[in-house]
Amino acid sequence: MEDPRWSVQDAKNRFSEVVEAAREKPQTVTKHGKRAVVVVAAEEYDRLKTLEKQKAITFNEHLLNMPRDNGTFERMKAPLRQSGF
Repeated sequence: MEDPRWSVQDAKNRFSEVVEAAREKPQTVTKHGKRAVVVVAAEEYDRLKTLEKQKAITFNEHLLNMPRDNGTFERMKAPLRQSGF
């Protein structure tokens, strides 16, 4: 089911209604007929941010996931730059 849609002008003119409606379900605001933003309740935003943090890997996990190639890598086949000094 698609979120209710408001044009930018309607959303500006009826902002209180957009906010109240967003407490029940997300409200899509369009600009030139295309989705621009989605207004969500603060609690929903907090829930999404918490989920995002839970899914994010730690810096240590990031380092441990780096490819292991015994320190070798393919060199670019480009000429070295000449130093201006």
